[in-house]
Amino acid sequence: MKRLVILGGGESGVGAARLGLKLGYDVFLSDKGVLADRYAEQLNSMGIEYESGTHTAEKILNADLVIKSPGIPDKAPMVVALREKGVEIISEIEFAGRNSDARMICITGSNGKTTTTLLTYHILKSAGLNVGLAGNVGHSLTAQVADNAHDIYVVELSSFQLDGMYRFCADVAILTNITPDHLDRYDYKFENYIASKFRVLQNMTSDKLFIYGADSPAVVDYMEKIDVAPQSVGFTYGDSRGCSAGMEGDNISVKLDGVDFVIDKSRVTIKGRHNVYNAMAAICAAIRVGVKSDVIISALESFPQVEHRLESVCTKNGVTYINDSKATNVDSAWYALDSMTSPVIWIAGGTDKGNDYSVLDDLVRAKVKRLVCMGLDNKKLIEHFKAIVPVSDTDSLECCIEECNRYAESGDVVLLSPCCASFDLFKNYEDRGRLFKLEVTK
Repeated sequence: MKRLVILGGGESGVGAARLGLKLGYDVFLSDKGVLADRYAEQLNSMGIEYESGTHTAEKILNADLVIKSPGIPDKAPMVVALREKGVEIISEIEFAGRNSDARMICITGSNGKTTTTLLTYHILKSAGLNVGLAGNVGHSLTAQVADNAHDIYVVELSSFQLDGMYRFCADVAILTNITPDHLDRYDYKFENYIASKFRVLQNMTSDKLFIYGADSPAVVDYMEKIDVAPQSVGFTYGDSRGCSAGMEGDNISVKLDGVDFVIDKSRVTIKGRHNVYNAMAAICAAIRVGVKSDVIISALESFPQVEHRLESVCTKNGVTYINDSKATNVDSAWYALDSMTSPVIWIAGGTDKGNDYSVLDDLVRAKVKRLVCMGLDNKKLIEHFKAIVPVSDTDSLECCIEECNRYAESGDVVLLSPCCASFDLFKNYEDRGRLFKLEVTK
């Protein structure tokens, strides 16, 4: 019996354990942190051996195959030791792909991938297709392959997940855009991060479809340097000539697979230029899997807000509060500010990831009446923006909201769009967004 070791006991790790058990592996799960009760209960119910709070070398280094959580860096000592022994290390998504013949729609990019994933899933679900949602959203792909197999999966992929994928092949791949992010995991080299994102194309053949953001310079420039095997279709906010999806006046226009699709952008429930991009990508994917235009239109008109992504929370005393906690990099914040039509009290800050804030300068001048920094170390933000806009410095959510309310007037927007990771004050961006919503709705 082959031994499967899983490093990381979250949603993906426990799902991988479930599939490994079904496939007949001797499964062991190790999490250096604390396992959530619900995951420990699942492992106990399956009779799977596990440990938490440590990595025991003698129980890990004898593995035939290792599935590593995407959050564990390649430089982690146990990962280095496994590679030195020649043990194969893959991601949960790779493991699922090796054991499923379902069609895979895979979505990656620096920004927009969650909304595009959820919108694509919503359209396909509305069409009555047997579709699963997995990756960074939804349930573990391996758990679904083990217990609840679908004909199609819509999978959101981070660069970290792609780094652990080798034989996996997407049927439809969407690359929304690429801007600098997570460079600390890529030796602070943007080109390494770009190459990681393009791993979504590996093993794709000419009968597959690659949908890409044609307004993203990093994507277009890299495509000129490589051979792209699948059919490639771009989407742009400009005139659609040269791309399969673009704008014709106020209409989103998509021409693909003999379908000529048109919808006024005002009919799409999610607003802003970035969401037009997301809609274009999702429409292309839906057309490729055979969804009819009237179903796509109906789904675009019924799609709900995405939590933590330009989510309207409430309006109090004429001030609108928007939760964009998922904007953990500069490009996401750019799209958020670009979509604002009222004066903005902008909340930013957190763990800086080597950000270049200069691309925001013109938008900040035009739209922001005050920047309220929220974090334990806001020096870089303050130094950059203090000559452009009035700045307040706060080190807690409560103080931040008090400061926002001090300056916000009726008709203003208080926008949480942090530009930074959340780990200085919060568990993750979801925690940050939920606590923000609780604070502003008191």
